[in-house]
Amino acid sequence: MPSANLESMDDHATSSEVAEAKQALRVLEDSLRDCSRCGLCKGRSQMVFGAGHPRAQLLFVGEGPGFHEDRQGVPFVGQAGKLLNELLEGIGLTRSDVYIGNVVKCRPPENRDPTPDEIAACSPFLMEQIAIIRPRVVCTLGRFATKLLADTNLSMTAVRGKAKARELAGVDTIVFPVFHPAAALYTPANRRVLVEDFAKLRRLLDRGLEALNPPVSGEGAGDGSGGEKSDDGSGDVGSPNPSGGPRLPVPRTEQLPLW
Repeated sequence: MPSANLESMDDHATSSEVAEAKQALRVLEDSLRDCSRCGLCKGRSQMVFGAGHPRAQLLFVGEGPGFHEDRQGVPFVGQAGKLLNELLEGIGLTRSDVYIGNVVKCRPPENRDPTPDEIAACSPFLMEQIAIIRPRVVCTLGRFATKLLADTNLSMTAVRGKAKARELAGVDTIVFPVFHPAAALYTPANRRVLVEDFAKLRRLLDRGLEALNPPVSGEGAGDGSGGEKSDDGSGDVGSPNPSGGPRLPVPRTEQLPLW
């Protein structure tokens, strides 16, 4: 697969926009180095702000730093991070092409789940990062990021590999939930699902909202182009058009639209 650097993608930022975003992120990061807005500050080694391209078209958001991230100050540097690197390589991307952050920027003790109060205290800074980076797609890694950014209480099994157009921090973007890479470290089935979902993510980056549109007259159904299939796999997802024209798309009922 050819390299998918930012210069080869549509609507990439200019060099001045990249420089401005880099500076804005640096100012925000500096303002948070001594953050004490929640109790997580008491046990951290350092705040883990985020890393990557300052105007990345793809932003990954995880739950929070783990042991290795807390020590190094960089997100996703443990075993889950290695898997994320492999998944990126599989769709022609590297960490320098994307931006990676978390819902909370300090490690919860013993890697416990972040509390609602901790999320409420820290998530506004994630929104500031989104406003600066202006990503085309936000890929949420796991349930905490998905609940926050996709505005859903559905399970990860129900929403993974689906996409939802959202406005986040004033930015029109597409939220695409996938399993957290940690869920695939010891479960081969979850790894296969992640590989499949990253292939969809590649198409979403290439096609944007067009990848969410249901096909008409059977076009695009079942050919890997993002169309929906019927339950029997025939690709006939429409209902008869009273005017005799192409079949009408079936109204979506999922909270996160299907591909």
